[in-house]
Amino acid sequence: MRADRLVAILLILQRKGRITALEVAEELEVSERTARRDLEALGMAGLPIYSVQGRNGGWMLAGGGKTDLSGLSAAEVRALFMVAGPSTATPNMKAALRKLVRALPESFRDEAEAAQHAIVIDPTSWDGGGSARRDPPLLDEIQRSVIAGEQLSLSYVARDGASTQRVAHPLGLAAKGAVWYLIAGTDGGIRTFRVDRIVEVQHVAEPVVRPDGFVLSEAWALITDEVNERRLPIRAELLVDPGMLAVLRARTGQRIRIGGTRIDGRIDAELRGQSVLSLGGDLAGFGGSVEVIEPAELIERMSTLAGELAALYPDRRRSVSVRTRPSAAGQTQPRRGRGLRVPPS
Repeated sequence: MRADRLVAILLILQRKGRITALEVAEELEVSERTARRDLEALGMAGLPIYSVQGRNGGWMLAGGGKTDLSGLSAAEVRALFMVAGPSTATPNMKAALRKLVRALPESFRDEAEAAQHAIVIDPTSWDGGGSARRDPPLLDEIQRSVIAGEQLSLSYVARDGASTQRVAHPLGLAAKGAVWYLIAGTDGGIRTFRVDRIVEVQHVAEPVVRPDGFVLSEAWALITDEVNERRLPIRAELLVDPGMLAVLRARTGQRIRIGGTRIDGRIDAELRGQSVLSLGGDLAGFGGSVEVIEPAELIERMSTLAGELAALYPDRRRSVSVRTRPSAAGQTQPRRGRGLRVPPS
């Protein structure tokens, strides 16, 4: 997991003072390209790390490689834990974060630990692909309110262009593909706001009221399920040849769920889509490798597509008849007809 590596890199920097991407790659058992990307990500997140060019170059912590991690500013601590501290972290990463927390000034510890549970990263977009995130203008200010537990007054523009003003209790942030969302409590219950549609925020001098038992990762899972129910209302039950499963998953992303294996070796799967028409398009190219079990409307659609394709591309294979002519010895030899090449004797 990348978050493990981000924290581990900072601990390595504290220990060694200067490191190269190759040294990080060897110590963490990743490619040099991955190590360099992680080092750049830490710098872009606002951590005091910079690169030195030249023969003895590498990456260093600010202060000539002698800066202790306890010297991080509050903003730098928040940046690190927002990048590397989702609540769903692995045990190894949690252990690394605990070590880092112990190295921080006591005044930063509460904020650092709050940041660990303030964000969920979901790299796959709603359509199943991945894309680079661009931080909306008010993201940093909203992050600070989430971590500090302060209410906000939001000016928000909905999808239909309607503008609203409301007081929100920020509970967490979620990154879905390229889009950031704020999960917040309101008078109407928990709501989700696209951060790039928030045009203004004003701080309210009141603490956030968190619902009993609220866990950001669980709340986000419920939200994504609800959105998918609206966006992808049609469910198809399939039987998939195992050799084609990887291709099907690559093309459909998070829309597919894999089940058990049947006696004949085929695999049960459920694929969700916007309509029967769109699901037919998804599956038509797989031929007999994917069989639709339900719904009946999709089976009918696949049958219609099969008929249309058969009419458009009829069987054009022709049998080649070999004509013969008598030879001088009374035996027959093949004639050199059109499309038939016979080597000369």
